[in-house]
Amino acid sequence: MTDAFTWRDGERLIRFGRGTVAEAPDLLGDGYVLVTTERAAATAPDLVARASAVHHVPAGQVDAIAGDLLEDVDGELIAALGGGRVVDAAKAVAAARPGRRAAAIPTTLSAAEMTAVHRHARGVPTDTPRVRPAIVVNDPALSGSQPPQGLAASAGNSLGHAVEAAATTLASPIPTIAAQEAARLTAAAYAPAATEPDRDALALAALLSGYAIGAAWYGLHHVASQTLAREAGAGHGPANAALLPHTAAALRRRRPDVLEALDRACGEPVETLARRVAAAAGADGLRRIGIAEDALEHCAQAAAQRPELQLTPPAADTDELLAIYRHAW
Repeated sequence: MTDAFTWRDGERLIRFGRGTVAEAPDLLGDGYVLVTTERAAATAPDLVARASAVHHVPAGQVDAIAGDLLEDVDGELIAALGGGRVVDAAKAVAAARPGRRAAAIPTTLSAAEMTAVHRHARGVPTDTPRVRPAIVVNDPALSGSQPPQGLAASAGNSLGHAVEAAATTLASPIPTIAAQEAARLTAAAYAPAATEPDRDALALAALLSGYAIGAAWYGLHHVASQTLAREAGAGHGPANAALLPHTAAALRRRRPDVLEALDRACGEPVETLARRVAAAAGADGLRRIGIAEDALEHCAQAAAQRPELQLTPPAADTDELLAIYRHAW
């Protein structure tokens, strides 16, 4: 078990460790509005009871969810209890109104709580500044609580953050060190001889890799994964897990030095670890996560339009993206 710690990073306070969810109501203070799901709400009843209002987030895309919430949410601190969709919706609601802040208590390894990456609420101008949560409470009992297959898919997303953050043109030494440690923790959690992944290690890996991707942004891997989620209906975690063995190879061609350093941290090639995580997630192949082969060309064309591809140069074109999708299928 990893020791609990407090991390003050600029304007945000990060609290990590087993049992820290009990501290969340006091850290948030009076008057916070809670955005959550019924499943997540059941994991932290005190947090729900202390909220001034509770809004349940439906399935769907973040821009639409946040657009609907804007009509009902009234408060200065918008706290999210849930996975990436819930956290991103809370960030989008906070960003839409000057002076609002966001907070997050994650129930998956998405690391959305560590970044200012989110879609804007429907109707909000695209140049509106984005927000990252000012208060983060990461309790491994919650963030590492998913069933084994879902946990592995979420870990694939976390590992993707670590791999890509170290390879972008915005990478710098401290976030890269965090990314390497996240990769090491993930490799240890999914060691070949392990019968059960180390959930505390995975929770810390997600926090560190989220910090890294928040600082260094993203490129080829996340564009390809996000496009499958938005255009083909893939789950975000499964898409990341299924693609990472193949996008990591594409990033290795671009930044062999970066991938070799990650290999040393993992004690094996990143692609080997990524394949093991994908298998644990039931995502060893896009067909396994419900992606139709005839959707691949459309997804490649859509992904090729994303400007973030410039951050992992040379920017992948439609042909390369389609080859990656087909190889992963």
